[in-house]
Order: sequence, then C-alpha cells, then structure tokens
Amino acid sequence: MAARPKLLNDPVYGFVQLRHADFTDIMDHPWVQRLRRISQLGMSHLVYPGAVHNRFHHAVGALHLMQEALDSLREKGIVITEEEYRGACFAILLHDVGHGPFSHALEHTLVRGVHHEEISTLIMTRLNEEFNGKLDTAIEIFNDHHPKGFLHDLVSSQLDMDRMDYLRRDSFFTGVNEGQISSERIIRMLNVHEGRLVVEEKGIYSIEKFIISRRLMYWQVYLHKTVLAAEWMMMGILERARDLVHEGHDVWTTPAIRPFLEQDLDRARFMADPEVLAAFCALDDNDVMCCIKAWQSHPDAVLSDLSQRMTDRRLFKIELRDAPFNQDDIAERIASVEQMMALSTEDAACFVLHDRIDNRAYSTASNGIGMLFKDGTIRDAASASDHLNLSTLSVPVERHFLAYPKELPPRPTAVKG
Repeated sequence: MAARPKLLNDPVYGFVQLRHADFTDIMDHPWVQRLRRISQLGMSHLVYPGAVHNRFHHAVGALHLMQEALDSLREKGIVITEEEYRGACFAILLHDVGHGPFSHALEHTLVRGVHHEEISTLIMTRLNEEFNGKLDTAIEIFNDHHPKGFLHDLVSSQLDMDRMDYLRRDSFFTGVNEGQISSERIIRMLNVHEGRLVVEEKGIYSIEKFIISRRLMYWQVYLHKTVLAAEWMMMGILERARDLVHEGHDVWTTPAIRPFLEQDLDRARFMADPEVLAAFCALDDNDVMCCIKAWQSHPDAVLSDLSQRMTDRRLFKIELRDAPFNQDDIAERIASVEQMMALSTEDAACFVLHDRIDNRAYSTASNGIGMLFKDGTIRDAASASDHLNLSTLSVPVERHFLAYPKELPPRPTAVKG
C-alpha cells in the first residue's frame, strides 16, 4: 500500500501536501532543517513585530506554489515528466538553502565575494552525493541547464514561485497588506511559449498588481529605513569583532561563528574546501545573536556600545535623500561622535554609516514577464499593460542614507529625503 502524502499546516495557504516521500527525506536533512533557524526577514521584526517567520516556512510555501504551477501547466497539455516534476520541486525547496544568518549583513562582512545562490548550488551538489544522484535534475533546473527552460523560470525569474511566496508570506507576517497578490490566479494564467514561461493575456491585471506590490513591499518592508539602520549596525558589529580577532584581541564566540571571524572565507575557499561549507551550514541566527549579547560587556568600547544598542533596540537615526551625502556631512557626524563619546576619529567612524540603496520593481532589460496573446504574439508585461504605466517601475529609484546615534545633536544642514 502506497504511503499517503504528508500534509503540513501552513498559516498562509492552509494544508500543504508533499506529493512525494522524497520531499520529506530532503527536508529532514540537517542542512535544510537549519533554515528553521534563519530568519526570512532578518532585522525586520524590529519594525514589524510579527515578522518572525523563517526561511524554512518560505521553502515550504514556495514548494506548495511550485506543485500548483506544475499541475496547472500539465492540465494545459504541457509535458512535464515525473522526474522533471520532482526536480523542479527539489530546486525550489532548496533555492534558499545557501542563505546565512542575516544574509545581507553576512555577505558584506564575514562571507565576501560569494553569493547565496552559489552556496545553494554547492549545498545541492553535496546533498546530491549523499542521496545518490536524486538531485541531478534539480541542479540542472536550478542552474538553467535543463532543456525545458520554463522549469528554471518557475524557480528563478521575475515571476517565480520564490517571489510569489515571499510577497504573500511577508505581507501576512508583517501585516503590510500591500504585498497581497493573487498567486492562485497568476498560477492559473501561466503557460509555456517556445520553451519559456509566459502569462496568458487575461492575467495582465494580476501581473500589474504583482509588480506594484513588489515595489511597495520593498519600500515599506525590505528597505524600510529603520530596518536599514539595524542591518548596517549589524554589519558594523561583525566587522568590528572580526577586526579585533585579527588584531589578536580576546573575543568570545560560539564555535560556529569563530572560523568566519578568524579567516577570510572568500569564494575560492568555499569552492575548494568542503570543511568551509560544513562550517557555514553550522551557522545560524542564534550564533550571531548569542555573540552580540555577550559582546555587550566586551572591553572594546565600540563593540560593546554597538552590541548594547542592537540588543536594546536603540537603533541609529537615519536620513534618506535622493542626492549623495558629501564628505562634509559625514565628517561633521563623525566629529560629533568623537566629542560625545570621547573616541578617536577612526573609532567614531564606526558610528556613522552611509551608502546607497535602489529599488527596481521590474526589469525590461532581459527575461521580463512575457504576456501571451490569443494571436500567439508575445509582449513584455510593461508594454502590454493598458491600465498602468509599468515601464516607469523598471527605472531604479536610488536613495542615499546617513545613519548615526539618535542622541547626537541635529545636523544644521540636515535635508529630509
């Protein structure tokens, strides 16, 4: 008697059915279970208290949407073999397995020059060895080496199951309703043309909503100014700890994070040394937050102060504007920190953060969302829209920020963005 499909209860979709026993085998692997300990939205819970969901939740949701999309395409006569079905499901299930704790902060500090997509491929390759080639097709699809390109589009494109799940899930847990999209309708409107994923023309309004929702979620959640301040403070803490370790100072850490503070683990090391990948897969949010809690009492004034601010949610004030901040703006803030905290110029600079961010909801440059019309023609969603000017959303909006302790006196030349 065949085993019954496993059911999971998801807060966004309700019951999620795992169609194959193999899905559970992969999900139960420690490197995949680690995603339960990696926050989906990093520091966003400091702004939206409900945003405490993790990347495992997202992986399950994306798998559910993938199964729905593959079933819908099969109903329209698209040939998808059982091996291709499982491969696409494995690919989306594991698409984020290469994320580290507080991914964006980690990728700019402790793990440089290697992106989470590359680490995902490495992990999938190692898992494939353990599971005797079970992930061969998944790896081909993930890397867009499979002859049926639409399977890769379902995993990674401007209209993939990853984006569709995280918009709905992040909207649900943050309470930001602007992220709600019609994922069921979009999936029903999917089709295949010349081997690539397209959307039937009657789905244009759902696609408009999808693109606009993504733009709004970036400004309201992913690039929220307080979240930016927290993420960049996190980067400053990790950089300071690494510098102290390199200078020979005694810095307590958990065993999992120690190699990333002691060594420069770049892309070459990841690709060549299996022990580096294993060390990465032992690292999660708990290690980082445990260290930051301990570093509150470190004798280094910079590390202890920044760690206390992060632990107590005393986040930096942040200014956003269209034009870059000039060196005088930055120098003035550093001088104020020097005076207020009696620090050297070099140490005071750790409390003044500046960079730029950009938000592009949709790109028409390549691999856009193709709309399939009844006469068989394909038009990009931006030009096909007759209700909204989606082409304007393909232009990146760039903002510059300057962040510093809230207790500093106001800048006399401060400009509101």
